[in-house]
Amino acid sequence: MKLRIKGNSLRLRVSHSELVRILNGGRVTETIRFAPAQEAMLTYALDSAQQPSAITVQYKPQELTVTLSRDQAAIWGSDGEIGVHGTVNIGAEGVLEVIVEKDFACLDRSDEENLDAFPNPHA
Repeated sequence: MKLRIKGNSLRLRVSHSELVRILNGGRVTETIRFAPAQEAMLTYALDSAQQPSAITVQYKPQELTVTLSRDQAAIWGSDGEIGVHGTVNIGAEGVLEVIVEKDFACLDRSDEENLDAFPNPHA
């Protein structure tokens, strides 16, 4: 899973096997370390749950979790759907735009780097 942050937007790109894990009720996590100190890290996760909104975001120190509704995850898992887009109200700070997408193979990367990616529609 890849994470991209820009301003008040958050984008997750998910590989084929990670999407299968989410559709089967699992959770996908990644951790990035910024320095040798134990607390110098961020874990980000994607999961699904029975919930009324399509996307929710939970943040606690060193951990960010994006949760899709199970219904929305099932729709996203179909062949024709590329991603899930939504906004999360963050109070006086406005909204956080959240995008969760299938990770398509890069046309300029090796086959090994694209091993678990979705086929690129432009290939």
